[in-house]
Amino acid sequence: MKYLKGFVRFWYDFVIGDDWKIATAVVTALAITAVALTTGLLTGPLLIILGAVLLFTFFVVSMVVDVRK
Repeated sequence: MKYLKGFVRFWYDFVIGDDWKIATAVVTALAITAVALTTGLLTGPLLIILGAVLLFTFFVVSMVVDVRK
């Protein structure tokens, strides 16, 4: 049980880290990009650009929320 607890704690710290808002932004951007890929909405370079723009935008928004406090 000690090893399982350590394993879960490692992955929680690795994925979530210090700020859960950034982790949520990354997961949301990847999910939207995955939906666009599976539905065939975008392909190729447009899909890559969409993923990059979403990732950057959500990251900036999460940082602005932290700075405004």
